[in-house]
Amino acid sequence: MAGRRDGIRRTPAAAGDPTWAHELLEHLRPAGRDVRRVVDWLAGTVRAEVSLQDAAGTLVAGTRLPLDPALVADLGSGRVASAAWDGDGCHQRLVRIGHPAQACVLAVSRTAPFDRDASDVVTHTAQVIELLLTAHGTTAAGLRLRRATADLRLAILQLLMVEDTVAARRVAAGLWPGLLDADTACVYVVESAPDRRERLVVECLDTTREEALVVRCPAMDGHVIVVSPRESTASDLRSLVGRHPDTFLGGSVWQSLARTATAYGQAVSALAVARFRADRTAVYAERTHPERLMDPAALRGWSARVLRPLDALAHHTRAELLATARLGLEFTAVNTAKILGVSRNTVRARMERVESMLGVDFDDVTARAVVHLALHTQINLLDGQAGTDPGTHSPGLAGLLAGEAVEAWARELLGRLDRDTRNVRRTLRAWIAVGCNAERAAQVLGVHAQTVREHMRSAEPVLERQLLASGTDLYEVVLAHLAAGDLEQPVLAGE
Repeated sequence: MAGRRDGIRRTPAAAGDPTWAHELLEHLRPAGRDVRRVVDWLAGTVRAEVSLQDAAGTLVAGTRLPLDPALVADLGSGRVASAAWDGDGCHQRLVRIGHPAQACVLAVSRTAPFDRDASDVVTHTAQVIELLLTAHGTTAAGLRLRRATADLRLAILQLLMVEDTVAARRVAAGLWPGLLDADTACVYVVESAPDRRERLVVECLDTTREEALVVRCPAMDGHVIVVSPRESTASDLRSLVGRHPDTFLGGSVWQSLARTATAYGQAVSALAVARFRADRTAVYAERTHPERLMDPAALRGWSARVLRPLDALAHHTRAELLATARLGLEFTAVNTAKILGVSRNTVRARMERVESMLGVDFDDVTARAVVHLALHTQINLLDGQAGTDPGTHSPGLAGLLAGEAVEAWARELLGRLDRDTRNVRRTLRAWIAVGCNAERAAQVLGVHAQTVREHMRSAEPVLERQLLASGTDLYEVVLAHLAAGDLEQPVLAGE
């Protein structure tokens, strides 16, 4: 047995570039970088049995060979770089292969002695395997780092969604100093085909120069969420969308970081409008919202009464239920769970607890709309203002919706549908009354369920609101029906 301590011998290719050298180089091409294929090629080229194992003895490629454990240990530890063993009609060459994680041992065993050509093939193949293992280790480490960074971005977004801005800033400060130092930000949702999302994420990071929080949406496979406190982000993302035909952009208005969930809902709503725009982009319009037409003090008093049953809970429990309810009324339980990073059973349990405490049935879309109004009021109208004593007299929901301004808004909004000769307005009213179920609405109207769906889709651009997905847009349309007297008002325990 002979050992060598000078590392892998770096011999130049033989004159005339022998065929084996060309074949070996082919394994370095991007399409052929597979260590197992290289080991199999070596076995066939030198007519030998070949094994590649790590320092622990685990077979990485090839076939397992009977090797001297002490010799393998010396190679693995780096005491020797290569070794040769001959005996009993068997000739072996062992080479240590360096690797960022742990060293490996390449063993080649054949019945014929190793001539110069066979030795050169083994030496150069060891060099190629070392390169491939190093590249694979670097790629794997980079992938793990990218995944960890993506998970961290998602965690920050989830903290913002539940209004924990202090923790979100603390987490972000380590990797992205100053990213969340601003008090306000915009949320954007960029949409593409799901199979293009990974490229889209990279482009969003490059376009925003990593000065924004870029997150793969945990709920929608084709969506990328961007939270940015910088005004330049809007134009940057518009230019990105302009370069890709099947990409759309929806953006929110400026919101405080505590209202990230509200801003996200606005961005999703704007995205629905962007699909009808020539430039495929839209920013949430500060259109007339019904709550803005109501007396603020009366609305705050009513909201406080509706949500009063939750006031008896511990602060953190109440905040947890309110955050879940806000998202749960905008999205499905599955998507809400993905956004919050909890199980869907947890979301359902929290929503059921809110239902029970408020005395409502969330299967009733009108009840969902009214509770959504109370929650929306709480976060938008109570910021920076003194709370209203729940016991203070204020009109109920009927009084709030009976205002002249609210009724005028409802008539104008729903009146847009009167120009459609198919009586889309009647279909919409029936669809809402049966819980937004197309099949049940079809039975009530005596039409096909597909007709109901087509009417709903045609009503969306007219009303400039997304109807087929639960959320703020739908709830505003429901409130318009309540204000117009087209639907019965739900009964709430706090009322």
